[in-house]
Amino acid sequence: MNLFQKSQAVQEVFRELEEEAKVFHEEGGMRCISGCGFCCANPKVPASPLEFLPLAFDLYEKGLADEFANKLAMQDAPGICIVYKSQSEDQSKGFCGSYVNRGLICRLFGASARRNSKTGKKELITCKILKAEKQEPYQTLMNRINQDMEIPMAPSFYTRLNDIDEYLSNLYPINQAILMALELVLRYKFYQESDSSVDL
Repeated sequence: MNLFQKSQAVQEVFRELEEEAKVFHEEGGMRCISGCGFCCANPKVPASPLEFLPLAFDLYEKGLADEFANKLAMQDAPGICIVYKSQSEDQSKGFCGSYVNRGLICRLFGASARRNSKTGKKELITCKILKAEKQEPYQTLMNRINQDMEIPMAPSFYTRLNDIDEYLSNLYPINQAILMALELVLRYKFYQESDSSVDL
């Protein structure tokens, strides 16, 4: 499987997660607060290069891959996600600048669960803001996902990425993961275009 095929395989995982998450949101009725970027403003969000291959290919096609890679390479310390568009001074309000190509971690947050290692119960993966501002709906949802409501399970989607490429599914701070994905795509495209010119 070449790099582009891996990106396509990742997108297929995303499509399936999107379908499951849509059903969960429709039944559960609780989504992230509109305009909230609290999670996006965290530079320590863990992500893999693999989940950002679709973003890297998209940026390449738009002629922006080099620009984004250079910006990321110049960072002295991990910063907040480079595609996040902050709209407040404290960066807690904003939106994703490439929502359709957001990573797996961004798709799972607020739309998936994991099992508590001690109790074995499912826990909704979400933020403290949502828990605080929507306490009652949150608790109702927690009860339902442990009774009769289907919810995407985050570990199974990470396993599926791992099955596509074990090495590229390792986790790093989000901007590092995006930079690695961009470097891989730039290298892939360089050799692809070099091979094409030789054939001519």
